[in-house]
Amino acid sequence: MTIRYRAARMDDTDALAALGRDSFVAAFGHVYDPADLAAFLQQVYARDAVAEEIADPAMIHRLAFAGDEMVGYCKLIDGECYPGQSDAQRPITLGQIYTAPDRTGQGIGRVLTEWAIAEAQSRGCDAIQLSVWSENEAAQRFYARHGFRKIADIDFWVGDHRDDEYLYERRL
Repeated sequence: MTIRYRAARMDDTDALAALGRDSFVAAFGHVYDPADLAAFLQQVYARDAVAEEIADPAMIHRLAFAGDEMVGYCKLIDGECYPGQSDAQRPITLGQIYTAPDRTGQGIGRVLTEWAIAEAQSRGCDAIQLSVWSENEAAQRFYARHGFRKIADIDFWVGDHRDDEYLYERRL
């Protein structure tokens, strides 16, 4: 089936929240205490939180659809999210890139990443930054294939649980 890509709209809120939540739980749910996971999911993937992001002009979502089903997305955050970690003058953050758990490995992430790079360049950014879990070696290899490199060790919090994360950057 052909995958279509487009910008997010407000009527995508529920599907975007569900895909983000389901993808995160499938990939990382086993790592966290249920209370920490529930707090994180409520903070990040609640309907109101996702609707606010779609409405925010600094949050740029690109969605992937197979027919009417949302099967992937990425989110760029226009602005510096990791101050002091790089000498980039105009970085943008790749905040999330997820595919439906049964769609991993089908090229959706590659297309979304290529879109994110082109979008960052069109906005005059000089770098794209993202965080990746230190134990997610598959994601680290994926980002390295797309020209990202590790520039720092950072923290990522899920409830009261701190993860060791790597900050990756691609210069544009």
